Amino acid sequence: MAKQKPNDKVDPNKYLKNKDIAPESKLGVLAAMGRMGLMLLGIVGIAMEFFSDDGILKKILGKLFESTTSMMMIPVIIFVLWLLNRWMSSGSKSETKKSGDVPMYVMMLIGAYYLFRLITTGSF
Repeated sequence: MAKQKPNDKVDPNKYLKNKDIAPESKLGVLAAMGRMGLMLLGIVGIAMEFFSDDGILKKILGKLFESTTSMMMIPVIIFVLWLLNRWMSSGSKSETKKSGDVPMYVMMLIGAYYLFRLITTGSF
């Protein structure tokens, strides 16, 4: 980083473009924390389901690799994942698409399910 010299002019309106930006309200911050909490609950719940001793991942991989014909589904799964990636990501880094928010909402829904399950049964 270059050090500023005494005779260099500093633009007094350097941050003028940010004068109209209002800070986030307390309710907005609480809502964002709630969304983040639901997503984290969803991630933890899915991780517990997938990686338990007799979890979903073990069952799916067992079914997938039990025969040659079921292994033919691997390229189909990869193709579907590639299509989802193309659908959700935008062409350039500066723009975003609304379809990219779908995984966040799905994870929040899963988090709400695990929160409901935690409240009603006392465990994940």
